[in-house]
Amino acid sequence: MFIRILFVFLLAASCSTAAENLALFVEKCAICHGNEATGTDRGPPLANSRRLRGRAVAEIANVIRKGTTGGMPPVPLPDDQVDQLSALVHSMNITAFEAAPVGDLAAGEAFFFGKGDCASCHIAAGRGSGTGPDLSSAGRQLTLAELTQSLAEPSARLTPGYGRVTVTLKSGAELKGYARNRGSHDLQLQTPEGKVHFLTEAEYTRVAPEPGSPMKPLVASHADRANLIAWLSRQTGETKGPIAAAPADPAEFEAILHPKPGDWPTYQGNLSGNRYSPLDQINQSNVGRLQLQWVYPMAYQPLETTPLVVDGMMFVSAPNQVCALDARSGREIWKYTRPRSSTGTVSGDAALGANRGAALSGDRVFFTTDNCHMICLHRLTGALLWEVEMPETSNRHYGATGAPLVVNDLVIGGVGGGDGGIRGFIAAYKITTGELAWRFWTVPKPGEPGSETWQGDAIAVGGAATWLTGTYDPETGLLYWPTGNPFPDTDGTDRGGTNLYTNCDLALDPKTGQLKWHFQFTPHDLHDWDANQPPVLVNAKFQGRDRKLLLHANRNGFFYVLDRVTGEFLLGKPFVRRLTWASGVDALGVPILTPNNVTTPGGVLTCPAVRGATNWFSTAYNPRTNLYYVMSVEDCTIYQQAKMGGYSAPNDPNNPAMRYLRAIDIETGDIRWEIEQVGPVETTVVAGNYSGVLATAANLVFYGEASGGFAAVDAASGKTLWHFAAGTVQWKASPMTYRVNGRQYVSIASGANILSFALPAE
Repeated sequence: MFIRILFVFLLAASCSTAAENLALFVEKCAICHGNEATGTDRGPPLANSRRLRGRAVAEIANVIRKGTTGGMPPVPLPDDQVDQLSALVHSMNITAFEAAPVGDLAAGEAFFFGKGDCASCHIAAGRGSGTGPDLSSAGRQLTLAELTQSLAEPSARLTPGYGRVTVTLKSGAELKGYARNRGSHDLQLQTPEGKVHFLTEAEYTRVAPEPGSPMKPLVASHADRANLIAWLSRQTGETKGPIAAAPADPAEFEAILHPKPGDWPTYQGNLSGNRYSPLDQINQSNVGRLQLQWVYPMAYQPLETTPLVVDGMMFVSAPNQVCALDARSGREIWKYTRPRSSTGTVSGDAALGANRGAALSGDRVFFTTDNCHMICLHRLTGALLWEVEMPETSNRHYGATGAPLVVNDLVIGGVGGGDGGIRGFIAAYKITTGELAWRFWTVPKPGEPGSETWQGDAIAVGGAATWLTGTYDPETGLLYWPTGNPFPDTDGTDRGGTNLYTNCDLALDPKTGQLKWHFQFTPHDLHDWDANQPPVLVNAKFQGRDRKLLLHANRNGFFYVLDRVTGEFLLGKPFVRRLTWASGVDALGVPILTPNNVTTPGGVLTCPAVRGATNWFSTAYNPRTNLYYVMSVEDCTIYQQAKMGGYSAPNDPNNPAMRYLRAIDIETGDIRWEIEQVGPVETTVVAGNYSGVLATAANLVFYGEASGGFAAVDAASGKTLWHFAAGTVQWKASPMTYRVNGRQYVSIASGANILSFALPAE
């Protein structure tokens, strides 16, 4: 029937052409897909298929020619027949956007947000309420017939995830709402006001489906209906630039500053950057009973994301995708995805797929795409609210991999690409609109303060990337952000001087982006030792005096303690043994260089290695032990003077690279204990085992072992108390912990999976 109806509407083609195409389809395709293209047990439906909707004719033709992995075999047909069939299949799935119904778009938008009252439940064009299904992409997701029917007969077209149910709890009380998802032993229920209840079978006795839709059939004039349909047909899930919105609610930032017990609302769990949790239900006496509770797979590996958890909902990311999960069961609530950028349009870690996480504020979820766009989604639906391109000018070396940071009413992010030639910056946007609030350039223009530290032409694309998440201190009112290496990495010929503001920690006014102070760890860096490691903020007694401190284990091999109010240097001491480029640091923290470590075309062996004595993975400080925990690397690299690259590994089997989990006394810089990481060198160092750490108030430290396990150790002694054989070949993520319904969980991204652990249920 669908094919017969379709035939009537193929107005762009002649009747004879349409008949020929249909006859060809029946001859070549019907044996698997049915005469009506509705599918058989041998092949999926091709008519009215959401899988094919939005695909170009050329994409469909490519599938016909090449087949699919593990599915449809290639079909050997002449090009003209492939063209006929792909055009026909495309026409079977034409979207409302492609149909382009006639109507007054401005009037349709006014109706949606005005007398039609559609926005009281739905989001479109970045505005509205997320309590009902998202209509941001209605034009691309629905056919014109489906869109029209959804308005006229809502109960005939129920959106997946919005079936109504009544849940009877063990207490006898009832909850009514949408079953956003459901398993055999759990239910994710959204009530009409937008609250999501994450329930297990131990908490309810009955789930009763309710018929129909709460949405009433549209009552509107013919003109209003036509205008609304025309406007909805143009909704493609895209927004360009800032949008109009009300100011942010200050209570949203208060929930980040002072999160509810058990929530993990930011990349490091708190704005200080110290991955130390007050949760102590999992402790030294019971951690040995920790068990895996659930696994959530994602279509990318190795994942680098840190999960966020607020009100029982978890948010995880991968390149160009964000997923919302039930933090108790790992069951998916929604997923937002977009295609990764094509080869050659981005470079570096962004092109490889690195993405380290998202940020939250109220009902908004923020993340950055591989091609350096800042994205804002709705917490309940994943609807796109706004999107802005971060760089001012096009440069394929710009990318983004880090989790944004929310401070007050701004969301702040940095950029990658420093190894390819960019001018780094930090940018802040209004969380409600996406409007740019300020931008701080980490490489000054000629004539600006700091430009005198550059002699030569390299200042134009001098690097200083900002791809790691910064930290914020409400006590000083300052934002702290690390910066990357200068470019070219190993050739300083065209960049004489110290090259500010590369390899720095910056202290900025978060309201304006004005620089308050800076500290440069490696002036005129020739070894790619960027400072993109977590700047951890703690209040502690230091050498007999209460101080506001910034702790930073740097890629150059030194552990630093700074006064975070003024930037004053307090301590700098090596935390690795293989350190040849400097004999120490002076009273101001400036490195005391050793001879014969300047790069040459032939190469110079220098330690630490190019990956650094540590890297971007998380660190933690425990105020009870006064110890700072960091994964460290003992290794060296042969550095060649080169415009691009310039690194090679030494072939010295007598001095293999080693990795250690180390605990450092922050007052002296002494290493209190260390755990040697056992595992193949090529996976632990050369390929990178980038596991960060998590410290808890129960005096536990969690981390990923180089041998593939996930472990918990005594924070004071380093004694291993528990481990789980995760089989992870390459850890590239940092653990976190959260609590839901009184139960503490520990979670980490492992390979392509999110793992979550807890003690056995009582």
